[in-house]
Parts: sequence; structure tokens; C-alpha cells
Amino acid sequence: MQGIRDHLGIHASALELRSRRTDILASNIANAATPHFKARDLDFASEIRKHLNDGPLTTTAENHLPAAMNARPERIAYRVPTLPSKDGNTVELSVEQMQFSENVMRYQASLNFVNRKISGLMSAIKEE
Repeated sequence: MQGIRDHLGIHASALELRSRRTDILASNIANAATPHFKARDLDFASEIRKHLNDGPLTTTAENHLPAAMNARPERIAYRVPTLPSKDGNTVELSVEQMQFSENVMRYQASLNFVNRKISGLMSAIKEE
């Protein structure tokens, strides 16, 4: 399975991070009217850079078990609002909707890259 993950490259990690960011942004939108809710976000660029620099954990001997999770989970930061509300909620619905839409489009682009890579593998398997 690791061989396929290596073939998919950074796109598989990008899909995981984009999916996590979608969940965070959806939570922000869902809590737009919740008093004292603090909007959060994940800095995709820095998180993907961490993956590129550190890479996935590898084993040093064949008896070692591969790690199921990354050693460092992503950092989720609070968003600073431009116009804070009086009830302490920092969600700005227009900002969240725009970020959500952009993230979905980028998720779809990463998914297209993964699909093309898988199509290439399928062609190689079928010897086309």
C-alpha cells in the first residue's frame, strides 16, 4: 500500500489536509450564530510544507511496524476577525463561505490529480 501512496505523492496528503480544512470551515459556518464561538482555520501552505520537508515516518528495519499517523498533527489557529461582533463570535460568514468555496475547488483539483495517477496505474496494470 505504501507503494501506491508514494506514487500518488503529495496529492494524497493534500487531499487529507483539504478534507480536514473543509471540516473546520464547515464548523465555523455552522456556528456563525453561536455566541462566543471563535472561528478557526488551518494554514494549508505551512502544513503541506511540513509534509514535504519531513515526509512520512519510515521504518529502519523490516521488523518495525509502520506508523499509522503522522508524528505531528496539524496546527489549527484562531482567525482574527476584521469586524468582531458584540456577542464575542468571530465568524464572518462571507469570509468563511469564500474560504470554504476556494478549499472545495482546490480539493477537487487534487482529486483530479489523484484520479489521473490512478488511471495511469490502471493502464499499466492492463498493459495498455
